[in-house]
Formats: sequence, structure tokens, C-alpha cells
Amino acid sequence: MVTLAEMRPLVSTPAHQTDQLAELVCSNSFKSVETLNAHGLLKAELRQLGSLLLRCADEARVPAGAALAVDRAVFARRVTELVSSHPNVRVVREEATDLPSPGIVATGPLTSERLGAALTRRLGTGSLAFYDAIAPIVAADSLDRARLFAASRYGKGEGDDYLNAPLSAEEYGAFVSALSGADRYQGHDFDGVPYFEGCLPVEELAARGRDALRFGPMKPVGLADPATGRAPHAVVQLRREDRPGQMWNLVGFQTHLRTGEQRRVFRTIPGLEAAEFLRYGSIHRNSYLNSPACLSPYLALKDAAATFVAGQLTGVEGYTESLGTGLLAGLNLARVLRGLEPLIPAPTTMLGALLAYLRDADPGDFQPMNANFGLLPPLERPERDRAKRKAALADRALAAMREFARELLA
Repeated sequence: MVTLAEMRPLVSTPAHQTDQLAELVCSNSFKSVETLNAHGLLKAELRQLGSLLLRCADEARVPAGAALAVDRAVFARRVTELVSSHPNVRVVREEATDLPSPGIVATGPLTSERLGAALTRRLGTGSLAFYDAIAPIVAADSLDRARLFAASRYGKGEGDDYLNAPLSAEEYGAFVSALSGADRYQGHDFDGVPYFEGCLPVEELAARGRDALRFGPMKPVGLADPATGRAPHAVVQLRREDRPGQMWNLVGFQTHLRTGEQRRVFRTIPGLEAAEFLRYGSIHRNSYLNSPACLSPYLALKDAAATFVAGQLTGVEGYTESLGTGLLAGLNLARVLRGLEPLIPAPTTMLGALLAYLRDADPGDFQPMNANFGLLPPLERPERDRAKRKAALADRALAAMREFARELLA
């Protein structure tokens, strides 16, 4: 029998809104499903390991081009139903204040202060921290569709999964000026804490240079404005947040602007002049361990082989990455309890490469990492063509994962 401790609703967090398991707070996207994309390759590997959460994501999927995006409410409800109804799982609503032995610590980026203190006492080192920002969601019926066009980048997915707001050079310049001068939330907790590069607030990115957004979340590549037949100077993409298409997420627009400033600045985007904000962008604390110093290659505490850590707490960044570490931690804990040695996939797999990073990174300068092809060992026969190189790396990874799955699940 497995006991799963969930502190909500008795103890809440600054980001969660419900008591459902697997509530997604930063985005509704698990990113790409294409194996030539690192996140897509990782998903394909996890499906070979029988990932239940990816099956739940499939059931809750909403149109998002080549990305696996979900209706958050449907996804969380389905996960909660499956876990709560499992005959070998007992869900208890209480705050865990100490480390389980045996067990898995999978408390996510919003680990409670009391459990965080227990980790610090046990490991002899404090958790590192960064701050993650959430993008706003706007109501579909408040958008001016005449000023937007439906298209997916390079026509992927159904070809029209995103709504796109094109900006001219003048409109882009005005938007950057408004963003740069907007008022932000301030607080002592934010001082001196670095953001993760993969999730910078849009205003922080804009501060890096006038064209930084045009090479980031507002890049126009792969999109043609039907009104001109050409790519716009810049573009803001909106991704469907729910199946009926009543809510749309401003892709890449995570922010910590004050709510009034969000209304003022984001309503300068063409088509969003009357936008109704269903959720404002916000910022919350993420905690993660110094894994190279604290954890074994199997993600167990170095001094406790049957106490595993999983998810973003290990220092991986992203839903799929967190899902993968959790799946592997569960499978390996089961092996340990049966008297077997834990196993990890080869570093030629994306999951194995992430684990290798957590093991081998410099503990003196450890930062979170998400899935990317740069983590994989090079091919024995170098391939100069990028697409062919990724295809070969993906084929090698999937073959290695098939072999690993046979051994692990035997």
C-alpha cells in the first residue's frame, strides 16, 4: 500500500488554486510531441516506460500545433480520479514535515517551508531557489478576431491552432517602450534571486535589448500574415487554454508586472485592446536541491538508498522532465523494496542524459536544466545536417530506451 500525502487544501501555496493532484500552474503545455524536438523525444521515451500521466494528458489534450497542451481542469481531475481510486494507493490530506523512508519526495517547486527545513537539516545544505513566472490568460470573446490571424508556426498541427497578433515595427517599438516603463511587483524575497533562463519574465527579457523579444517569444519566423502575405515585424501568439477555446494563454508572456500594468501594457497588443484577463501573470518561488552534492545517480539521498527525490526539486525544469524523474523514481523504489538494484537509462537517451547532468554538474554552480539535444553524447559518425543529426540522435535514444524498458520492467 502506498500512502500519498497531499497538503492541499489544508495548506495552500501562492500559485495553486485547487486541491486537485497534478494541478498545472505555470502553463498548460507539455511542449512538443515531435521526436526531432528534445521534449518530444523525452515524451516518446516515457511512453515506452508506460507513463500514466502522459496518457492523462492525451485524454485532456487541446489543439496546440505540435505541442501537447491540455485543459488543466480536465487533466488534474483525471489524475486525481485515477490515483484516488487505485486500490493500492491511500491519499491523505496532510502536510508532510519529514522525509519518508522508504519513499519519494516529489513536492514540486513549491515545497512547504517545514519540509524544506527538514531537507536542509538532513542534507546539510540549503535548497537553492529561483522564481518562476506565470503568463496571463484572456477571454476568447474579448479578443478582436479581425486583428488576429489563426496559424501554427510552419503550419504544424492543424495549421491554425494559435491566434497571432501581428505587430509592425512602430507597434513593436511602442509595446517595448510601454513594457520597459511598467511598474513591477517588488519585495525582499525577489532581491538577488536569479531567474531560470528558460522562463524569464517578458519584461526581464525586454530589458536585454530592443530586439530581444523579436528573437524570443515574439519571433515572427514561420508565420505569414494573411493581410500582407509576409511575416510581420513581430508577433504575439495565443494558445488555447481549454477545449472549448474560451481561454487563451499569451505564449511566453510570463510576468511580474502589477495587475493594472498588465491590463495597460498588454492591451496595446493589436487585437487585445479590450482583453478580459481571466488570470493575471504572477510570480512564485521555485525550490530545488543541489543534486550533484545531495543525490545519488538514481535520485536517492546519498545516505538513504530507499528515499528518492523526484520532479523539479531535483533540478530538472519542465513538466515532462519532472514527470520522467518521478516515473523512474517510482520504478526504482519498487526495485529497491524487492531487493533489486536500481537502474538508470543510458546517457544516449534524453532521460538518461538529464540524469547524467544532475550527477555530473558542478555542485558549486548548479542550475536547473531542461531537455535539450546538447545533453546527448555526440554520434559516432558526425552528421553536419542538423535535422539528420537530430533524427539519428532520436533513433539511437529510442532504441536504447526500448532496451532499458525491457530490462527495467522485466
